[in-house]
Amino acid sequence: MDSFASNGSQVLDPDDPTVTGERKNTLDDPEDVERACLKQMNYKARRKLQQRVRIEFNITSVINRQKFLMRLAKALMTFGAPSHRIESQLLSAARILEVDAEFIHIPGVIICSFGDQETKTSEMHFVKCGGRLALGSLHEVHQIYRQVVHDEISARKATVKLEALIAAKPLYGSVTRCALAFCLSALICVLAFGGSFVDMWIAGAGATFLCLMQICVATKSQLYANVFEISVTIVISFAARGLSSIRSQIFCYTAISSAGIVGILPGYLILSSSLELASKNIVCGSVKMVYALIYTLFLGFGLQIGSDLYLLFDQGARRDLAALAARMMSQATITGTFISDNGTFANINHGEPLEGTFTFVSGAPYSREHIIDGCYRPPTFPWYLQPFPWWTQFIIVPIFSIMSSLANLQPFWTVELVVMVVISCVSYAANKVANHFIFNRSDVVSAIGAFAVGLLGNIYSRKMGGTAFTSMVTGVLFLVPSGLSQAGGITAQGNGIDIGGAMIAVTIGITVGLFMSQALVYMFGSRKNAAIFSF
Repeated sequence: MDSFASNGSQVLDPDDPTVTGERKNTLDDPEDVERACLKQMNYKARRKLQQRVRIEFNITSVINRQKFLMRLAKALMTFGAPSHRIESQLLSAARILEVDAEFIHIPGVIICSFGDQETKTSEMHFVKCGGRLALGSLHEVHQIYRQVVHDEISARKATVKLEALIAAKPLYGSVTRCALAFCLSALICVLAFGGSFVDMWIAGAGATFLCLMQICVATKSQLYANVFEISVTIVISFAARGLSSIRSQIFCYTAISSAGIVGILPGYLILSSSLELASKNIVCGSVKMVYALIYTLFLGFGLQIGSDLYLLFDQGARRDLAALAARMMSQATITGTFISDNGTFANINHGEPLEGTFTFVSGAPYSREHIIDGCYRPPTFPWYLQPFPWWTQFIIVPIFSIMSSLANLQPFWTVELVVMVVISCVSYAANKVANHFIFNRSDVVSAIGAFAVGLLGNIYSRKMGGTAFTSMVTGVLFLVPSGLSQAGGITAQGNGIDIGGAMIAVTIGITVGLFMSQALVYMFGSRKNAAIFSF
């Protein structure tokens, strides 16, 4: 029943019994053993047995162990575990608990098949659920998994803990989530899309509107949930185009519209699909990749519709935009005859006149029109209408990393949050340095940033016992809008197809960087098997 990926590219957990050689002394639950023995004893023998010291091992009945595996599968999907590792982790847990089981993971469903060698029968269960990334809960799931495989608690107690974790309410309420969405979009507007002090507040307001619609309307109406992304992007793009068409030109359409929808970009979805394809998990990877591309096309379509809808009502803004586009053309094509009158081109065509079509390229239309990162920024504008100075990144990047971790439901007063922020800051620094030396290659730049993230995350996991995935995810998600901004922004691509292509280029670079760093860290030493709970 196992999938092709599990056979072809199985990655073993460091605690897997095939690596450690450990075996359980007994696999029955202490209470079940005691109850069965007490029935066959007389009063004196029973009393004598109760006085003996109980040995607590992970000796759980088969049903409880199977139930634990199913709850573990549900918890991993609910809290957004790296999907290309779910099969491997469940198989390792089944081996350590000595359960004859096979698992198949397809998007949204895990098929669990439990076999019985004595009766030659099998039992199949479908675990179906959706979820979102919750870093704090995911870290707790991993800790429970570690406790089970190291004989610290029984599978029955672990099942109770997992059920309580799944049934718990979200870490933060609706108001806190809206505030985090406001802060994230406001900060990324300044960091990645060249927004000004005025632009960041408008982008934050758009993100707050998006979060409110997602929490209050989309979750309660299945009919509206189908068109939620398109409708919200149309509204945000319409408002951004309207503000940018004001005669004073104090607002920037690219910065506001790109940062306003950054909360619903499918960066993590495309990243996980790229990782699955790189892990040879073809079914899940291709399905998620196609869905993420169509989803990105929806966003691009919504942005274009919102912008064109406003220009339909404001013909003056349409003419101004067309005139600016004509002035911004970096090349001009002229058909005619070229004659050299000073002998400069005497070696070309033996000095004879040239006839045909000539293309002239201008190297500085952006600086002449005062366009910086797609925004109009003349020197006469005051400070609050200019891009932020470079030294403000030392303040904004750590704040953004903290907010991004909290938005992914990471508890505040934890050591893991500090590690996430440090790795995220290193990822941004590596991205900026690489972009300074490598131009117009968002995939290569993202690969360098992801390599730095993967190196630190896997070293933290291997040397300090942390969870690599949860410590790296903030830094990796930071690379997606940063990489898109190097590719010209979300809206600067022109249409949805180009936006999808830019996002694929960024995520392929991230995938290569992550796998290279993991291979480098786990190449040396005794534990050569990469940690299951990492990218």
